[in-house]
Amino acid sequence: MMDDIRLSPHFTLAEFCNPGRYPANVPSTQQVANLTYGCLMLLEPARETIGCPIIINSGFRNPRVNALVGGIKNSQHLLGQAADIRPKDPAQFQHLVAFLKAHTLTDQLLTGNGWLHISWSPFTPPRHDVRIGYYK
Repeated sequence: MMDDIRLSPHFTLAEFCNPGRYPANVPSTQQVANLTYGCLMLLEPARETIGCPIIINSGFRNPRVNALVGGIKNSQHLLGQAADIRPKDPAQFQHLVAFLKAHTLTDQLLTGNGWLHISWSPFTPPRHDVRIGYYK
C-alpha cells in the first residue's frame, strides 16, 4: 500500500517508513506532508544535481521505531522532517554533501561514513547546522 503513495517523482512513502521491517510505523497526514515537503524541496533537487538515485536508510520513525534504532527523543524523524540517506553511487557522496550544505532550506546536515542525516522544517527558519564527519 505505501509503495503506491508517491511523495515526489522519485520517492515513495514506503522508502521512508520501511513497512516490511516496521509494519506499525505509519505517519499521520501532517507527517506525510512534512516528508513530501522534504522530498520536493531538498531530495528531488539533490537527486537531479548528483545524477543518481538517493537511498533512504531511515526516514519517518514513530516513537517505538525511534527508540529501537537509538534515535534521540526529540528527533525530527518523529515529525517526518528528517532522513538518513546515501547516494546509490558512492562517488557522488561529496557532491551530495556540497549541494545540501549550500541549500538554503537545509535545517541540519550531519555526515557519517558514506551516509548523511538531513533535516528540514516547513514551519521554522532553517538552522543551517552543518557538521561534517559528525558520525564516526
